[in-house]
Amino acid sequence: MTESWTSDRRPSLAGRLARLGFTHAARAERLIAEAEREGAAPGDALLDALGATADPDLALDGLLRLLPAAGGELRGVLAAEPGTRERLTAVLGVSAALGDHLARHPEHWRVLRDGVAGPLGSPRADLLAAVGADPAASEPVASGENALVALRVAYRRRVLALAGRDLIGVADVAEVAAELADLAAAALEAGLAIARAEVPGHEACRLAVIGMGKCGGRELNYVSDVDVIFVAEARGAGEAGEGADEDAALRTATRLASAMMRACSATTEEGALWEVDAALRPEGKSGPLVRTLASHRAYYERWAKTWEFQALLKARPVAGDADLGARYLDTITPIVWKAAEGESFVEDVQDMRRRVEADLNQRTADSERQLKLGPGGLRDVEFAVQLLQLVHGRADETLRSPTTLDALADLSRGGYVARDDAAALASAYRFLRRVEHLVQLHRLRRTHLVPDDEAGLRRLGRALGLRTDPVGEFTALWRRHAREVRRIHEKLFYRPLLRAVARLPGEEARLTPQAARIRLEALGYADPAGALRHIEALTSGVSRRAAIQRTLLPVMLGWFADAPDPDAGLLGFRQVSDALGTTPWYLRLLRDEVTVAERMAWVLGSSRYATDLLLRAPEAVALLGSDTGLAPRPHEALRAEALAAARRHREGAGGRPAEEAAGVVRALRRRELFRVAVADLLGLVDVREMGEALTGISAVTLEAALQIAVNKIEMESRGPLPTRMAVVAMGRFGGHELGYGSDADVMFVHDPLPGADERAAGRAAHAVAEELRRLLALPAPDPPLVIDPNLRPEGRQGPLVRTLASYAAYYARWSEPWEAQALLRADPMIGDPGLCERFRALIDPVRWPEDGIDEDAVRQIRRLKARMESERLPRGVERRLHTKLGPGGLADVEWVAQLLQLRYAHEVPALRTTRTLDALDAAVGARLLDAEDAEILAEAWCMATRIRGSLMLVRGRASDLLPTDHHRERSSVARVLDYPGTGDLLEDYRRHARRARAVVDRVFYGAE
Repeated sequence: MTESWTSDRRPSLAGRLARLGFTHAARAERLIAEAEREGAAPGDALLDALGATADPDLALDGLLRLLPAAGGELRGVLAAEPGTRERLTAVLGVSAALGDHLARHPEHWRVLRDGVAGPLGSPRADLLAAVGADPAASEPVASGENALVALRVAYRRRVLALAGRDLIGVADVAEVAAELADLAAAALEAGLAIARAEVPGHEACRLAVIGMGKCGGRELNYVSDVDVIFVAEARGAGEAGEGADEDAALRTATRLASAMMRACSATTEEGALWEVDAALRPEGKSGPLVRTLASHRAYYERWAKTWEFQALLKARPVAGDADLGARYLDTITPIVWKAAEGESFVEDVQDMRRRVEADLNQRTADSERQLKLGPGGLRDVEFAVQLLQLVHGRADETLRSPTTLDALADLSRGGYVARDDAAALASAYRFLRRVEHLVQLHRLRRTHLVPDDEAGLRRLGRALGLRTDPVGEFTALWRRHAREVRRIHEKLFYRPLLRAVARLPGEEARLTPQAARIRLEALGYADPAGALRHIEALTSGVSRRAAIQRTLLPVMLGWFADAPDPDAGLLGFRQVSDALGTTPWYLRLLRDEVTVAERMAWVLGSSRYATDLLLRAPEAVALLGSDTGLAPRPHEALRAEALAAARRHREGAGGRPAEEAAGVVRALRRRELFRVAVADLLGLVDVREMGEALTGISAVTLEAALQIAVNKIEMESRGPLPTRMAVVAMGRFGGHELGYGSDADVMFVHDPLPGADERAAGRAAHAVAEELRRLLALPAPDPPLVIDPNLRPEGRQGPLVRTLASYAAYYARWSEPWEAQALLRADPMIGDPGLCERFRALIDPVRWPEDGIDEDAVRQIRRLKARMESERLPRGVERRLHTKLGPGGLADVEWVAQLLQLRYAHEVPALRTTRTLDALDAAVGARLLDAEDAEILAEAWCMATRIRGSLMLVRGRASDLLPTDHHRERSSVARVLDYPGTGDLLEDYRRHARRARAVVDRVFYGAE
């Protein structure tokens, strides 16, 4: 019997309400007092039931609105039937929207009674009857007035009944999602019945509605867009869809489909159901709304992308002509799995993975509250499951379930997902879907955002049974599930690969070798069998090293797959691990420093050049830990280290032999080349910084080698060198623009000491130069540094080393304009400082002549350039793809800068530089070159330089030609340069080169 709240009990009521969980106890006390005056106050049992709800205040509001409208029957039932009381209060404590529905339709509380709390019978029959259509008819037609309103009322009545079972835990998440999908299918059928009533002549066509997405997979939310595809045919058409007026039938079907969509999405006094979204149809929103079965088949066989087949995994007929829907599924299903064998499948799968990862890394401020798209959200689970279905469902038909949880269980049973990973993902998925349902139930609105207010979080926590600290407990539980999903998602594709090759105990099913090869192939590995051998070699055994590798590899295999050449990355990783496996710091560094492991995977999978350097000095892995460690070292610090190694050479006095000292210097060079190469691959240095760094490394190597050579010659001659020596950097070396594969162009100059015999000095200088070249040419585990002295006077016919006086005599009498041009990039930077300065003073008037060069010299330079363009290009190459000598390439830009220097450097001091880009900037500053033209030239030069550098990094050998015939090499260069595809790279280079060549023709050749 209901007990009223008498005045003598009221002083304790507010306290009791607060203890029951009411947030606004004083307000609730007032409402109860008002209800008591009207004879509708809740009794003890009902008050306890309200206190057990997610939001007691919200539940009380809804109940006090419902009780007067429902009459005495409801009060009696609530007192006598605990189950009804629990269901009703649970709904009212979560859903303000269903509370409003009950206030408008108070008789609907009866669907929550004990006797009718189970399923209410067929939702299709129920909703068709609500719109006045005959459920038994082959094509039901609505006949009642206000059919749209009636549909919404009947739909929400069933949602109310389902929510009652959901919120007390009688129906689990999967069951609720399946019932919602079936209810949506019934609503689409009722909407189609309404459409038939609006469209005259609807009998002329058959129309089937194919559910997609969550509706097709029977895992729908309370409020969600319902994804569909329409297929139609003329009535009387044969199996091929022929024999009737197809065009007229399609027009009728399109009107039917449009009317059906409006019937569900139109706003009425009872609101709307949800949007019907047909954007997953062939060609998306650009394609026709309705197609024939033959048109669908033709599209999917010829044009569809892999993501479209991924969407079709969940397709099922949900409304309309059942026979046509079944024929659609029979036609399309084989195409889905046949498409997974196509040439582009592997590349498409990788692109989809990368897009998802990119989305994860570009989340908005709201992303942390996103249940669907946030890190560790529902989409992470769904995408991973669908991708694994596509990869392995080709060969295993048991993996083709359209429902995420069922598919995950199938993948686990087949060994495609580790059992504990599958269990954790399923648990997290159920939790996230439950939270999503609770969030949407509150207002019956489409949302995937967790509330950011205290009241909303408290309601969620209490609805999930968290009562001690609802907000804190819910937040911690949600974050834990999201972290677990993210952790598993990162290694989901890879961990079973280890189980396929490792001899691990336990009865858990494992990937077969064939399934493992299929997965590796789908992830981009060209040699899956070889990859499995590497994985087995790295993870076999019971050592601590193997245990750490089993932890590392699931994640690293994904990083290798994201690199241009996964196979090379995995092979390089195995080789480095073999070299350093017994070193205690190596695996610990990879395990504890995620940045090191991720960068190592990218470097090994992108660059043969960097991989070779690392294999020759594996300890350089330690450089990958920070951006600071990868910054090019200051020149003076590098020079000091190299010269210290050279000074330690004192043959015959306990010092190192020359070869050993040179080996130490070359090892230093190898380490620094690796540092710069990695910084370049990671985008930490630009073109100028790269050129300066590589030039500095070569300069200190040469300077140290010169010192070692001098030391050796002095020891052999048992006396000091009778001359001063310097090395003049030329070409790209002198321009501080060296690339990874550049030779070191040099000239050797010496100046005999006062009183020294000139011939003896000459012989000594020659011996030093030859020794320097020998030391740097010795076989060694590092990229060769080729010393090229052929730009010296008289070229190969002239002496290797000249005195300063000899250079002065030659340049005064014999030098050609091209030699003056070559001297524009001469930088005497190595050896005796005084001699370097005297040589610089000697050549400055030659390369920057007073009053510039005359017109005859200009014509000679232009003719030489034209001859070079026609003669020096290798035969058979595509001129436009040659980054050095092709139109708009490096040579074009450099000759423009050099001609301006020869003509105007005598009067513009800023032009007196060996660097190309600095010369262009100086020409703009002196108004000798238009700023826009200079920008075009600089961009083309930088792009060509980047391409040449990337070619060397990727291939491990130098090339000036953009690759066109080797797909993996071409795509690798494009990836390293951050282009989405090889076509984009070629198009961009051609555009830059074309614009640069137009400037060259005008500025260098004087063309109009």
